[in-house]
Amino acid sequence: MYRAQEDHRSASFPALTRSVLDRLPAIVGSTTATPFVFASSGSAMWETALINSVQPGGLLLAPRYGQFSHLFITTAEKLGYRVQVLDVPWGEGAPADAIEAALRGDHAHEIQGVLLVHNETATGVTTDVGAVRAAIDRASHPALLFVDGVSSIASLDFQMDAWGVDCAITGSQKGFMMPAGLGILYCSGRVMAGLDGITMPRAYFDLRPMRDTNAQGYYPATPPTTLLWALDEALTMLHEEGMSRVVARHHRLAEGVRRAVHAWGLRLCAAHPSLYSDTVSAVLVPDGADARTVIDIAARQWNLALGSGLAQLAGKVFRIGHMGDVNELMLAGALSGVELSLLDAGIDVPVGAGVAAATTYWRETAVRT
Repeated sequence: MYRAQEDHRSASFPALTRSVLDRLPAIVGSTTATPFVFASSGSAMWETALINSVQPGGLLLAPRYGQFSHLFITTAEKLGYRVQVLDVPWGEGAPADAIEAALRGDHAHEIQGVLLVHNETATGVTTDVGAVRAAIDRASHPALLFVDGVSSIASLDFQMDAWGVDCAITGSQKGFMMPAGLGILYCSGRVMAGLDGITMPRAYFDLRPMRDTNAQGYYPATPPTTLLWALDEALTMLHEEGMSRVVARHHRLAEGVRRAVHAWGLRLCAAHPSLYSDTVSAVLVPDGADARTVIDIAARQWNLALGSGLAQLAGKVFRIGHMGDVNELMLAGALSGVELSLLDAGIDVPVGAGVAAATTYWRETAVRT
């Protein structure tokens, strides 16, 4: 991305646009999705998805099981949508059975969409999107399926076509290994077919001018050209590794982190191993301890950035990210820093146990070259 600025109206610019847009669908397991790239964040794509596919005042169904599903719901409400919320304990995933029951009860098909967060970054929980799609299908309901994949897309298995996802939402700063600054939205054929009939007020996030100018290789407003070059390179890296290997790498690295957590005698926020995220682990501190102290010590004393607990998890968890351009040695160093910070915070963990558990697993499962 570190290159001279260029004329985004030049005859050569469409080559970059097409290189990015043509290669984005494969990352989410799609051959049919239409991708859009905005100068924004992943959160902005919540708004973009909704205002381009749901009529004003429409009813939405949304489970709330972490801070980001809560914020997705809040965005919808601020846009004037009505949201039927299914509250779930934080640490659980989206309840497919409850979603099915709610849709079966919607005899008039008033619910226009279901909002999900695939990987709840606040709790380290990955929801089974395929199970939710199956629930929607069993209810024979026409609701659109909106999926936030900010901390999953380009790291975890994501099958947009197979899961019948209508809008998949992500950003540039996680699986795509880039600085923040790009919001990425994938739209299904159903969404694209209904685009012109939506009457919600739209301006910058109106997909219609993006659709029309992208088809010519351009953008309706000034694009962030350096970030587009970075995304182009990220796509090259992901395609060279292959998404199946990217997914397997994340699972293996995450399993090492989980073994470290268990070796320390600590627990993850995720309620069950089937929910464990392969991109972020939210670690519960013991009763009486404050995770904010661990995070502060890690930053000040050991130059290590840990994620904080959000909202009702503030002070209860710290988060270890393991996504994107990461390998065993990077994580081994991070786990060493976590051990030092835990000990300095007065949390008695066996010295070296976490690092040993992780590195033993990684050595046993390494592909030898």
